[in-house]
This record gives sequence, structure tokens and C-alpha cells, in this order.
Amino acid sequence: MSDRQASLRENVRLLGDCLGESMSNHLGEGFLEKVENIRLLSKDGRQSGDSAALIEALEALDDKEIVPVARAFNQFLNLSNIAEQYHRVHRRRTNESLGIYHNPVGDLLSRLSKQNFSAEQMIDSLQSQSIELVLTAHPTEVVRRSLIRKYDNISSELEALDKDNILPLEETKHIRRLKEIITQAWHTDEIREERPTPVDEAKWGFAVIEQSLWQAVPRFFRQLDEQFSEFSKEDRLPLDLAPIRFSTWMGGDRDGNPNVTHKVTKEVTLLARWMAADLYIKDLNELRAEFSMTQCNDALRERVGESTQPYREVLRHLENKMLATKNWAKAGLDGETVSDEGIFLDIQELTDDLTLCYQSLLDCGMKVIANGSLLDLIRRAATFGATLVRLDVRQDASRHIDALSAITRFYGLGDYAEWDEASRQAFLLTELNSKRPLLPLEWTPTAEVKEVLDTFAMISKGQQNSFGSYVISMASAPSDVLAVALMLKESGVSFPMRIVPLFETLADLDNAKPIIEQLFSIPWYKSYINGHQEVMIGYSDSAKDAGQIAATWGQYRAQEALTSLCKSHGIHLTLFHGRGGTVGRGGGPAHVAILSQPPGSVNGSIRVTEQGEMIRFKFGIPDIAVRSLELYCSAVMEASLIPAESPKEEWRAIMDEMAEVGMNQYRSIVRGHEDFVPYFRATTPEQELAKLPLGSRPARRRSDGGVESLRAIPWIFAWMQIRLMLPAWLGAESALQQGIESGNLEKLREMHKKWPFFGAYLDMLDMVLAKAEPEIAEYYEKRLVDEELQGLGRLLRGKLKQVSELVKMLKKQERLIEDNKTIRQSIDVRNPYIDPLHYLQAELLYRSRRDEENAEVNKALMITMAGIASGMQNTG
Repeated sequence: MSDRQASLRENVRLLGDCLGESMSNHLGEGFLEKVENIRLLSKDGRQSGDSAALIEALEALDDKEIVPVARAFNQFLNLSNIAEQYHRVHRRRTNESLGIYHNPVGDLLSRLSKQNFSAEQMIDSLQSQSIELVLTAHPTEVVRRSLIRKYDNISSELEALDKDNILPLEETKHIRRLKEIITQAWHTDEIREERPTPVDEAKWGFAVIEQSLWQAVPRFFRQLDEQFSEFSKEDRLPLDLAPIRFSTWMGGDRDGNPNVTHKVTKEVTLLARWMAADLYIKDLNELRAEFSMTQCNDALRERVGESTQPYREVLRHLENKMLATKNWAKAGLDGETVSDEGIFLDIQELTDDLTLCYQSLLDCGMKVIANGSLLDLIRRAATFGATLVRLDVRQDASRHIDALSAITRFYGLGDYAEWDEASRQAFLLTELNSKRPLLPLEWTPTAEVKEVLDTFAMISKGQQNSFGSYVISMASAPSDVLAVALMLKESGVSFPMRIVPLFETLADLDNAKPIIEQLFSIPWYKSYINGHQEVMIGYSDSAKDAGQIAATWGQYRAQEALTSLCKSHGIHLTLFHGRGGTVGRGGGPAHVAILSQPPGSVNGSIRVTEQGEMIRFKFGIPDIAVRSLELYCSAVMEASLIPAESPKEEWRAIMDEMAEVGMNQYRSIVRGHEDFVPYFRATTPEQELAKLPLGSRPARRRSDGGVESLRAIPWIFAWMQIRLMLPAWLGAESALQQGIESGNLEKLREMHKKWPFFGAYLDMLDMVLAKAEPEIAEYYEKRLVDEELQGLGRLLRGKLKQVSELVKMLKKQERLIEDNKTIRQSIDVRNPYIDPLHYLQAELLYRSRRDEENAEVNKALMITMAGIASGMQNTG
């Protein structure tokens, strides 16, 4: 075992011992022995392939024991996550100290330099780079905020213990503190009493910025300065550089979520400004305390007059104005109307004044001071601005149609919803070019229509820099985009807000190019977008609609077509990728995904959603956040400067054929098999999932709908809970089999090695299959599913085995993910702790369905869902 693995196992053992002590102190030594016995039975079951003894022990638990037993394994998996996350930090620091850390930006710059790119070209690429990471509150983050804070503190204690020369007294102090925090966590309910509100979710997102990204961003810039200094004569990169910025959907995503209203969105924009001001005040206060220097250049002297403390004079002014900004935002949150005179509505004055101080320090020989905390604050201001994040607004296209229908009916013009596309466009363009108002003054619309109109009115009263894009879900025609443009105009929005169609189903992805092409043929629209078009690609719903292999290929083709179209019109395209944490929602390593995009489609700009639990895994700790930012930055630069070659025509033909076969097979089962819906509802905790207060958004778009109305997230979550992972692979078994039977085995292997798109697809499929456990899925079926439905389960498990064998054959490996030992080890280490939660969950589902009012059983059931999601990490 390597030293690195040893340190990880040592930390896991330490945290496990602390948890054991907490449980023993609370529930007695006998309970701890019972938990340990279940763990050993689980380990033995893994090694022998027979979990009968484990199942027997779990079935023997009475209702009073099941909650603490479920909590024990849930807590241990959360502690393992912390140890593993800290281990990534430890490994990076160790490699840096040994001089063997490979910085992804530095590695890329070396390769670019060898390919004769100049320092100017590389810096120009970085300066024109526009990466927006959009934080979304999809309900897969099952860990409560109060526990996340404790977990962050545990990570800090592990860091404090990670010293070669730690004194025994110091070590004892930190271990005692660890025991205290873990005991607090043991005595804290891991399941929320109530669903979070959209504002709660926004606060959770802001907390990630406050606790991690606020520290990580300046460190990321220091790394960039260091890497670029090897190729450039400049000491540092430009001060206004901001290659990565942050946006959010938390509080702005109203698609299918009636809890997100115009009032909520306004509150979140004010909350963001309040939080930004609060963070700036702390930094300005610290700078003011330190900046006692008296010498300054002429420019600063002219600004401050005769003041003996020129830097403090400027910083005090900025701090007071920022305090006024914070008070203004607070007054707005309290429902008061206060003038916005004398506050920071944008960040320009702050950056100008800080830059003035920075230049003065350089001119007066105080370069070391200039490049310290002051430079960090300038970098933060460039990245976070006055608003911390920009808030996207998302709404379903049908809601805009309903609003326009109400207006046209009011005027006696007919029903907009019943008009064909040409009639809709003619009406919308007439109104867009009209100087008279469209919205009636004396009119009482329905509550739903009023909410749509109130949202546009709220945008018009807000500041441009508070908002990002207006995203239209289920966009399927040019009129869907023009409808939003008209609503913005009629509501008095004075700035050209980006209007972004989201193409979600496979049919909509295929129609994306003709829809955008039609819009480009409209002079009004071309003038409105001013050379920039943003389009969002939906991963979740296209995969749920057509299966993963067909959806992945459909997304690639749509991006290719849009890239070519925009290039021919001289318009810069930004693709917005609606990726989730799971493979079934387009998840996986972001840098791999970016490098596997069609050539030319990145071109310096990209927007990507970071969803749910992945925000914490990628950005929850500053060290890991820095690494994540480096990976994004280097991948976008590489995809822009040295894009992959276009795929061979024969590869495309193979993909076309496989995607068609995969889609037909997927739909024949999900839509066509008469037993599918009853089997899905019986064998997975899909119905019970609605009880788990995960997020503010309902699990279904319609309360009476079937699988088609179920959101992509609970659809995937339910299959993940039973370890069948169906959304990520169903259809691939037929597609790959067909490809091989057509004599394309060697071509598929060539595609895996030489085509980043197919390589990324096959490697992600390999990873998710390694996390699938057909034996566990079969146990759920035996415990919960009527015999007449079990034939479908046998069919699905047979297909799972088939696709696993095909992937191993294609990649020439004996075992799944043999080429990624880190993930392989992580899965192997976790399984003995996740297995008891699976078998216990199946037993609890059995009990719950016979007695829905059993509070202990229902609570334990929710804990098992949370524990499995934590244990599975990126498939939760």
C-alpha cells in the first residue's frame, strides 16, 4: 500500500473510531457491537458473494433499532467523503512540495509553447476567455447546511493533524476537537424537518462562495500569474482579468417550481448584493488596519489632498460606501424603499480606487505590499463584481404562450396558443416594432399569467448586472424566443437581456439549427443580439427521452450544427451546458467533457451548470476549488486554441447507426414495455422519494403524470438508489452489440483512442457500470416486486451484464474501470458500508408500504436514501 493510501485509510480509521465512541457513549457498547457485526457481515458478503447473513441480521432489527443503524452507516459514509476530499488536498500539497505536481494550466502552456504559440497569443486567449459556472440547487444535495459546516470543521482538524512535527499536546487537542464535532454531528438530525425554500437554497449557494470560493479565486489567480510568468515578461496578468465568473439559478429557476416567484427572485438579487457588500467590508477593514504607509504617488496625493494616511483615506471612503450599500440591500430585504444614491450599484469605482492604491505602492517601491492582500481584493472585485453572482431567470415556454394568449383574447384578436408558427411570428414582430404599449392597463389576468408578467416587471426595475440570461425551457420554435423579447420590451426592460432557448428533447436538439437559423433571418432579432448568441443544451431530459447514447450523440450533432451556423453568420456562439452530477444528466469530469466537445464549439466561451452535491465536491474546500478552476480554465483554452480534429465520416456513420439502435431499444422498454411503469414504481423508492425534503422544487411537473412527467433528477436518483443505474446505460447494450456485429470492433477501439467525444462517452459508461450492482437490484426486486413483473427485472439485469461485457471487450480490460485505479479503489472501499444501507432500504420499503404511518420506518428510509446518495457521490 502506498503512503498516500495509508494516510487516507488512517484518516478514515480515525474518523470511524471517533464516530464509534460517540455512538457507544449515546447508545451503549452493545449497539456499537451490533453495528460492527453488520459491517463485518457486509465485508464477508462482498468477499464470499453471499450476503444472506447480512440480510438476515438487518431483517431482524426491530423498528427502534433501524434509525440508529441507518444513521451509523450514513454518518460513516459522510466521514469517508471528508477523508477522501481532504486526501485530494493532501496529495496536491505533497506533490507540490516534492516538485512533481502537474498544474493543468502550466502543462497546457508548455504544450502550446512547443507548438509555437507566443506568450501574447496565450495571454490574449486567457483575456478573451469567458467561463460562467452557474450554481443550481437541484435536489440531490442531501446533506443539511448545519452538517456541512461541521464537515468543513472536521476537514480543518484533519489538516491541523497533518504535520510531520506535530507535538503530542497539539495532537491530543485536535483529536479531542474532532471527537467533539463528530459527536455534535451524531446528535444532529441529518434529515431536514421541512423542504428548503428557494431563498434557503440561494443562501446555501452563497455560503459556498463565502466559505471557499472567496479564498480560492485569488489563489487561482496567483497560480495563473506563476504559470504565465514562465512564458511572459510581465510580472503579472492584467488586473481586470476575469476568465471565470459565477452565476446562479437558485431563486431564479421557476420552471415547474411554483415556490419561485418574482418576489423570491427580487429577494435573492438583494441578498446577493448584501452578501457581496459584507465580504468586501471585511476585506476593506483588514486592509485599512494594515495600510498605515504614508508615501504615495502624485495621482493618489491629488485624490486625498493633505491626508497623512493616503491609503487609509481611500479605503475608509470605500468601506463607508460599501457599508451604505449593505444597509441599502438590507432595507430592500426588509421591504423598505431607500434611495440608491451613494452606494455601489456596480464595481467600477471600487476597482478604480483599489488600482489607484496599487499603482501608488508600485511607484513608491512597495511592490511586496501591492501584490499581497490588495491584489487579492482587486482579483475578487473583477470576478464577483457588486453582485457576487448574476441570477438567471428560467421559465417554461408554455407559460409565455399562456400569457400572450390571455392578452390576445382580451383584445379580441383570437387565441395566440392556437395560432400556427407563422401567425405567431407575424404578431410578435409587429408588436416588437410597434411604439404603442401592448399590455392592457385595466385588466385582471389569472394568478399564473400575472406572475409571469410580474417577473418581467421585476427584471425591469432591477439592475442589469444582477441578471444573467433568460432561459426558456422546452423551447421548440423561434416564436418562443421572440415571445420573451416582446415581454421584456413591454415590461420596460432597458437593456438587451440575453434570451436563451433551452433545447431539451432529442427532437428539439435536432431542430436547434433551423430554429436559430430562422431567428438570424429576422433583422430585428439580429440587431438585438449584437453579434452574440447563447444556446442551452439540455442533457437530463434528452437522455430521459431517448436514452444516453442517442442523447449524447444528439447533443454533439446539435452543437456542431449551431457552431457551423453561427460561424457562417459571423456571430459568436456561447453554448450553455445543462450538465448534472450524474452520467444520466451529462455529468462527469468537466475538463474531459469540454475537450470532447465538437471542434470550434468552445471558442473561448462556455457556460456550465454545477448542480447539487457537485458544487460541494468541486468547490467546497478552497484547495479543491482552485484545482477545479484550473481544470476549467486550461480545458477551455485548449479546446479554443488546439481543438480536436473533426471525426472521420465513417465514425459518424457508426455513431448514427448505434444511436438509432440504442434509442429504439431504450424507448421500446421505457415507453413500450407494459410492465415498465409498475416495475419501476415497485422496485425503486421513486414514490417514497417525494417524502424526502431535498429541494424546493416538486419531483413531478404534474402531480397526476407517469414516468414522462417525472423530472430527470428523481428518475435517475431512484435507479441509483437500487444500483441498477438504468438511465446511464439502457440502449447502449444493443447499440454496441450492433456496432460489433457489423464488423466495427477495431474501428470502435480506434474511436475510443482517437476521438475525444467517443472516448469520454465510453469511459463514463465504464465508470457508471462499475458502480452498478445487479445482485443488490435483484434483492430489491425479490423483496418488493410481484412475481408477474419480475421477468422485466431479469431482462434488465441481463442487458446490464451484456453492456458490461461489451465495454470490457472494447477497452480490453478484465475488470470495469481497470484504467482508473483511484475510482476503482474508492468504490471498493465504500461498498461494505453502502451495502447494509441498500439491504436495509429494501426492508424498510417493504415495511413502509404495509404501514405508511410508521414514523420510525419512514425516517430510517429517508436516512438510507441520504446515505446511499452520499456514498455514491457523483451518481447521487
